[in-house]
Amino acid sequence: MERVIVIGGGLAGSEASYRLAKMGLKVILYEMRPKSLTPAHRSGLLAELVCSNTLGSMEITSGAGLLKAEMEHLDSLVVEAGKKAYVPAGTALAVDRELFSQYITKKIEEHPNITVVREELKKIPRDEVVIVASGPLTSESLAEDIRELVGFDYLYFYDAIAPIVEAESVDFSKGFWGSRYGKGGDDYFNCTLTEEEYMTFYNELSKAEKVQAKEFENLVYFEGCMPIEEIAERGYKTLLFGPMKPVGLIDPRTGKQPFAVVQLRRENKEGTLLSLVGFQTRMTYQEQKRVFRLIPCLRNAVFVKLGSMHRNTFIQSNRVLTPFLNMRKRENIFFAGQITGVEGYTASAATGILAGINAGRLLLGRKLLIPPEETMLGSLVRYITTKEGVLQPISPVFGLLPPLDVKVKNKEEKKRLLAERAIKAMELWAERAKEDIIIYNPATGQG
Repeated sequence: MERVIVIGGGLAGSEASYRLAKMGLKVILYEMRPKSLTPAHRSGLLAELVCSNTLGSMEITSGAGLLKAEMEHLDSLVVEAGKKAYVPAGTALAVDRELFSQYITKKIEEHPNITVVREELKKIPRDEVVIVASGPLTSESLAEDIRELVGFDYLYFYDAIAPIVEAESVDFSKGFWGSRYGKGGDDYFNCTLTEEEYMTFYNELSKAEKVQAKEFENLVYFEGCMPIEEIAERGYKTLLFGPMKPVGLIDPRTGKQPFAVVQLRRENKEGTLLSLVGFQTRMTYQEQKRVFRLIPCLRNAVFVKLGSMHRNTFIQSNRVLTPFLNMRKRENIFFAGQITGVEGYTASAATGILAGINAGRLLLGRKLLIPPEETMLGSLVRYITTKEGVLQPISPVFGLLPPLDVKVKNKEEKKRLLAERAIKAMELWAERAKEDIIIYNPATGQG
């Protein structure tokens, strides 16, 4: 039976493998963990989440929410797992990390069409159909081979991971539960700071010791995951318009808007772990404990995971890939996930589905497909593969979608109409993507 090699067992690699297996194709999935761990991973589970535990908003009037709605029409394994491992977080699809990854790992490892090989693949096969989904933490050996393959230098940026604390160590008398503008229920704990407390925190944050970059490393951050100390360097009040903004939050104890807040979000179903929302950092571990304990509700916080920094690598897809996500010079080699220049869990997983669809169609001699430009996935893929100039990481945002045929002044109404158009277009395209391809039925073991 024909086979596809998938490199990397993250969100994109898992989605691609599962899609191919359901198409009746054999998949060899290479994942180097747990034999070789990255600076951010902690286990050998597939689809391990290493930054936040949220897959973004579930509202279709948000970019991530619309993309997830489209992915459901494509039978997304990630969205399926997200719903199984859901933990309350307002309008966001937050998950219990372990349950989420365990669910996906079980689905992949138990599928008869997928063989998981736990070893590092250092060189990409040139004469087979391959999907490179090695992620932003690609090993040095494989990165060198990819660099040679694509013929262009890599660009890279750094993600910083936010700390996680034990809920029972939080002083809940120093804040209140509630979501911004009252949307989504009481899913966030808002630790309040007075102006004096904020000033103390800001001053200590500004002079905290940071992990220094190596001489050969050029720190280039993606704005969506900027370390908190880097934000603070831009000015005294910058944090008040970023991760510590109090806008839309009213303290029920005073009836007033606090001067500043730090939001804590549930990390697991039981709510025993809480993460600091937007508090990615590259401070040293000791400095993190010292500085974050200046936040009133975290005076006695027990940190189960401290923030860290790791390199994220991505290719200039606009110079290398077609909108089908395969290489312009080697049609048998596809790329998927954050290594293509998409940003975030949802976008990474979605490109995995598309790469799986097209790698399977190539192997079966079918015409390759691109989602309609009216869809978020279609617009996202077109952007990263056709943008002029230097490509920087991009999240699913409504600005990528083509405009409506009619003018709509109300922004929310406009987004709703764009979303409805996208979902309708994706529903039709998803059916076309299945045409004359046998979808594997695990219940019968046949197509």
